Amino acid sequence: MSTPRFLDLPPGVAPQKIETPQGTFAALEALPVSGVVERWPALLVPGLTGSKEDFIAVLMTLAQSGRRVVAVDLRGQYETPGPDDPAAYTCAALGADVDVLSQVIGGGDPVHLVGHSFGGLVAREAVIDGRTKFASFTLMSSGPAAIEGRRARNGRKILEEVPALGLEHMWQTRFEPEALANDVSDEIREFLRRRLLNNSPTGLTSMAEQVLTMRDRTDELRQIELPTLVLFGEHDDGWPPEAQSEMAARLGAESVVVPGAVHSPAVEAPETTAAALVTFWNAAEKHYLDVRSSAM
Repeated sequence: MSTPRFLDLPPGVAPQKIETPQGTFAALEALPVSGVVERWPALLVPGLTGSKEDFIAVLMTLAQSGRRVVAVDLRGQYETPGPDDPAAYTCAALGADVDVLSQVIGGGDPVHLVGHSFGGLVAREAVIDGRTKFASFTLMSSGPAAIEGRRARNGRKILEEVPALGLEHMWQTRFEPEALANDVSDEIREFLRRRLLNNSPTGLTSMAEQVLTMRDRTDELRQIELPTLVLFGEHDDGWPPEAQSEMAARLGAESVVVPGAVHSPAVEAPETTAAALVTFWNAAEKHYLDVRSSAM
């Protein structure tokens, strides 16, 4: 569970509702505090038990690079409602949501797509399905196939306990003790509880099943001609760092290891993470313009 270190929105960041043909999505939108929007926008997709708030610490810095930056709650997460149909929460279905969100946010321009953890698996579906032209793709702490280790055990607990015992039980027995052990403030702890309980139980269990069973689609992703970045913490406990490094090599992608970070670089090392994203995005846009210019 990604745990934001603060909830106060920085300058230039505001809550929004993004209307799409597939429904309304809760979002945090960041715009430059100074200067103008002159570069392509970005869409940030959170992980399984996360939300748009996981990106609060990087939003202002990312927007100051001259972009509109939007972080969303996926269907069934926190402040975005979702149905009781498990089919709505497959990676393919959620990837289709990412497609329409990107098309609405881009307004005709390509969008830089970032997926954190489970959000990376979802965003990967949107890239592979070919419905949307993206500016770049970043897999943040997201591996090639099913999640591993301690986080896989947590996913299995969600599958076992939520349908039988409910989200409140999950909070009291797993998430709250973890927050207390990490000395999380009362304000943040109350937010974490509210966020978890606002999830669709069907959505959470279906997403957990997806992250535990996802097959490796690295070879398919490699076929997509798109600048790709693999970014992860040096101590990641979701997908092993070596597995993510190997995936980057298979993709021919850039790779950034964030010193000191674990599974949530945007929370644990926001300035390093934001700087890496902006550098990558700028290079991707320059490459696109260079290619277009040479083709003329």
